[in-house]
Amino acid sequence: QVQLVESGGGLVQAGGSLRLSCTASGRTFSAYAMAWFRQAPGKDREFVSHIRWSGGSTHYADSVKGRFSISRHKTRNTVYLQMNNLKPEDTAVYYCAAHLVGADDYGSWGQGTQVTVSS
Repeated sequence: QVQLVESGGGLVQAGGSLRLSCTASGRTFSAYAMAWFRQAPGKDREFVSHIRWSGGSTHYADSVKGRFSISRHKTRNTVYLQMNNLKPEDTAVYYCAAHLVGADDYGSWGQGTQVTVSS
């Protein structure tokens, strides 16, 4: 079983930056992709970004395109989300997820890390 542990959340003013990290551990890690999702109070969880583990191709939600950047460090089994020019509407719990080899979808999730952007 794979465990995902996020870190890097916090409180930041609008226009500021944060970098989230998510490290996978627990067994030999092999994934098709890793992703970040977020859930704001009273709203459904939404996709933020994903990265193909092998080739490194990326995809972003329109709401974060140009401001957020996803990357991965394969030997550390870690994915990052660099968030720049943060807005109050980015306030949410951010979750890391892994689409493991052999699985149908994103079935492994972290516990989440809170990001709060003040205006």
